[in-house]
Amino acid sequence: MNSGWKLNLLRIAALLAVVGLSVFVYSIRDQAETLAVYGYPGIFILAFLSYATVILPAPGVAVVFTMGAVLNPLLVALAAGAGASLGEISGYLVGFSSQAIVERSPWYNRIENGMKRFGGWAVFALAAIPNPAFDLAGAVAGSMKMPLWKFLIFAWLGETTKMIFFAYAGSSLIKYFS
Repeated sequence: MNSGWKLNLLRIAALLAVVGLSVFVYSIRDQAETLAVYGYPGIFILAFLSYATVILPAPGVAVVFTMGAVLNPLLVALAAGAGASLGEISGYLVGFSSQAIVERSPWYNRIENGMKRFGGWAVFALAAIPNPAFDLAGAVAGSMKMPLWKFLIFAWLGETTKMIFFAYAGSSLIKYFS
């Protein structure tokens, strides 16, 4: 079997894994919030599962907001940021596995140009602000063959920054009304 077939099989397997994981997480979304009772590891797992879905909505920042009021907000943000950034590998794999499909998106060129110009800092900026475009950013990074370690570092920095905001907002709001 030549390397072209192996690469295509790997791409198909990655795409099927992402679709399967997304459908699974979407199907358990109502029970996912119960993971938060397990503290920081539960928050990590919930963030991972929430961000491993591609396009389908799953709880994530709402739990971070709530748990920031109950637990140490910085530790909540660190756990959620780590889980979210690892979950974003699914978007990266979509780009790796289906480069031709991703490139047809109208937003693809904008995100690709940003990544060519700013590199990992574009990943950081898109991860740091709540937006549905980050799945596409992960796909663009995968299709551009950005090194996975680089993508993960900048995604972790951006996701953690976003989670710090939500965890401390939840903490502050609860303290304000207490």
